[in-house]
Amino acid sequence: MKDKNLTNNYDSLSLEELTKEANKMIVDLESQKELENSIENYHNLLKLNNIIQKKFQKNIKKINEKTKEKILEITSKKNAK
Repeated sequence: MKDKNLTNNYDSLSLEELTKEANKMIVDLESQKELENSIENYHNLLKLNNIIQKKFQKNIKKINEKTKEKILEITSKKNAK
């Protein structure tokens, strides 16, 4: 259940915001002295990293699709002339 909540909390954030959140988690991890808390926070950081990677992949896909559309648009205009 925690995993799904973590994902839902971060779905609406941008890549930049997610990266800032990951950086905060890293700073917190570096300053913690209790190993038990560090392990849980480290797992949360790994989950956040996976969310960032998936979001990045989605953005890359969108950019590629838009690029292909633009190329087709340009080539069709050239062919129409």
